[in-house]
Amino acid sequence: MKEREKILNVPNVLTMIRALLIPVYWVLFMNGRHYIALAVFIVASLTDLLDGYIARKYHLITNFGKLMDPLADKLMVLSVMLSLVIKEFVCWPPLAIILVKEALMVLGGAVMLKKGIVVYAEKIGKYAQATTVLALVLSFFSKDAWFVSMGFPLHEVILWIAVALTLCALCFYGRSAIQKLKALK
Repeated sequence: MKEREKILNVPNVLTMIRALLIPVYWVLFMNGRHYIALAVFIVASLTDLLDGYIARKYHLITNFGKLMDPLADKLMVLSVMLSLVIKEFVCWPPLAIILVKEALMVLGGAVMLKKGIVVYAEKIGKYAQATTVLALVLSFFSKDAWFVSMGFPLHEVILWIAVALTLCALCFYGRSAIQKLKALK
């Protein structure tokens, strides 16, 4: 019972809400309610900021949160990106690259967890996430006349910057994981 009390705290509930918003987003977006879907995505992204802040400030960090928070983030971002690719708001290569990176992170995280090691997010990962969210938000406007009239695909440029940051984050994660594995020996 005591373990449940630790899991059911505000940051973890926010993480669960973020995960539950994914199907809500999909239904709205696929039914042409793009701007309402965007609002859901923004709310979900804000819960990510809020849950981390609350967890750190009030010492409510749990193993559940360490695993589920980044998983909920990854699932939400990949879901939004996939929906935008399907409806041709963005091109597919950034999705493919980020999907492969995230798969490597999940596999690496699982291997590390089996060894009792949790590799925490680096700041560059947080910058990559924020840049990706910004690019995705801008992508919702990419077909609007005022956005097209700029003559410059700002959303795609920022998305490629996010991809570069994401790959850098993978390198930092890998380096950290290797260092932690070496420390075990």
